[in-house]
Amino acid sequence: MTQSHSQIRPIQALPDNLISQIAAGEVVERPSAVVKELLENALDAGATQITVRLDQGGVKRIAITDNGRGIAPEQLPLAVARHATSKIASLTDLENVATLGFRGEALASIASVSQFMMSSRTADAEHAFQIENGVVSPTSGAPGTTVDVQELYYNTPARRKFLKTDQTEFGHCADVVRRLALARPDVTFTLTHNGKTVDHWNIASMDKRSAHIMGAEFAEARLAIDHSAGPLRLHGFAGLPTASKARADAQFFYVNGRFVRDKLLTHAVRAAYQDVLHGDRYPSYVLALQLDPSLVDVNVHPSKIEVRFRDGRAVHQFVFHAVQAALSHTSATAFGTAPAPLPAAVLYDANQPIPTTSANAWRPDGQSQQALFQRSNGYGVAQSTATYGALFTAPDTTPTPYQNTNVGLTNLSQFTTIKPETDTDEFPLGFALAQLHGIFVLAQNSRGMVLVDMHAAHERILYEQLKNALDEGAMTVQNLLIPVTFYADPQAVSVVEEQQDVLRSLGFEMAVLSPTTLAVRAIPSLLKNADAESLARDVLRDVGEFGASRVLLERRNEMLGTLACHSAVRANRSLTTVEMNALLRQMEHTERADQCNHGRPTWVQLALGDLDKLFLRGQ
Repeated sequence: MTQSHSQIRPIQALPDNLISQIAAGEVVERPSAVVKELLENALDAGATQITVRLDQGGVKRIAITDNGRGIAPEQLPLAVARHATSKIASLTDLENVATLGFRGEALASIASVSQFMMSSRTADAEHAFQIENGVVSPTSGAPGTTVDVQELYYNTPARRKFLKTDQTEFGHCADVVRRLALARPDVTFTLTHNGKTVDHWNIASMDKRSAHIMGAEFAEARLAIDHSAGPLRLHGFAGLPTASKARADAQFFYVNGRFVRDKLLTHAVRAAYQDVLHGDRYPSYVLALQLDPSLVDVNVHPSKIEVRFRDGRAVHQFVFHAVQAALSHTSATAFGTAPAPLPAAVLYDANQPIPTTSANAWRPDGQSQQALFQRSNGYGVAQSTATYGALFTAPDTTPTPYQNTNVGLTNLSQFTTIKPETDTDEFPLGFALAQLHGIFVLAQNSRGMVLVDMHAAHERILYEQLKNALDEGAMTVQNLLIPVTFYADPQAVSVVEEQQDVLRSLGFEMAVLSPTTLAVRAIPSLLKNADAESLARDVLRDVGEFGASRVLLERRNEMLGTLACHSAVRANRSLTTVEMNALLRQMEHTERADQCNHGRPTWVQLALGDLDKLFLRGQ
């Protein structure tokens, strides 16, 4: 029904309590949001010990106690007032936020929809003071702050109806505690629910804290990352593909200590894993990006879980290349050396200044961006990284990633093998003993037994060689003594007529013999043992379906993976001992050799202790 003119209300200022309740609708979506805001306040206050007590999933009660700096009694009324904060005071501060909280509306919003009490004591005070219903009074308490939130949404029953079961709400609260505990291993966290301790983490190194929270499987299959370029630093742990999961529930990304869900960062990490992870699996990781606060906007959403980068594409490329470089160091390319020590530093050190930029350190100008992304589309991955360093004038001190020696070994028997008498510690995959069922290579190394899927391993080797050759513009071709002719549809014929330059860059030389017949005259030398017609059809199909530019940029790796699969050694092909040892040596010289192009493992290790257990030796 249309409202009459007499019923239209005049414009008037809303009461403070109603404004706070409206704000609470964005800030305090559920009990976990209360936990998040209060924990961030505790960490901003310099707490090193935090206890979280929950009753009935946090709906009945949320009590958080910390040993931080505390709040002076005269400041308590301001602490629960709207838009009152000690963390920012000007627009400049807002554009350079270095704390987790900064809006100054969380406590007021929480207090407006709950029975709220806060007590606090500074280090030099004789006793604590509390504020309840706007009244400040003395109380007992140790230095630090306790916030007690009871009967959440008691005065907004409609909101309370939307809450889930106590166990579900507790699960969300526990996730929030774990995220912050993962970011701050320099802080002791205790979580209790209905009077029972659920989790407790003492101060520890980052590797121990992450192992405790993310589990033993992740701890045993992770790579340490610490990569810097200009004003950017990425550090933490990336799980090996063997630690992947069916759901994306083990992915933790922090920006200046703040847990974020950012599509740009998620895409960058996912792109780095694309060559080693099966399409329906999700990587596990805990990564922290540190950069000058002026280069990232955290004032995007009241939940503060979204961020916006000043130069998102450069950040995307930095994260992608840092993770990709770490994943290229697989155990088959470690050459028997001990694994790199795990960084003991915390993901975010509140006492360490965040790296800042100088006038010349950061160059998000159009020219450098064009150079960097001339081979990428949107957030697509630029394959050439030669111009990447031009974005930063500060030197990148990260060690150069292991470079594939690209010895060009398609015919495995041509490899100069090393005698098995050589110290096997120098060769992680050891030396071949036998071939099983024409599929697996059985080898012995200093640790025990190695089992290799020869097709998957050779497929990875060829794939990496093809990528290197295409990147370097050195795709050598093998002319066919007798051209291979085959029937082709009009689309394939038009591709050959119109895309000769693209086909030549991929190592193919084709000609049109008739409106329905094509001839293949040359193929890449790396694939000389493959079926020329099958290779040609695959290339023509991809170029015809996706276009030349997309094939060379977005679809390049998929196409090269298909070509490598065609040429890799097949099951039931008998290999000599020389060929098997050549395959092992070549795996040791190939990046990402632990997985095939589809993310499946190429080899497994059975240690002597594992073999002893199988036969109950020593028991």
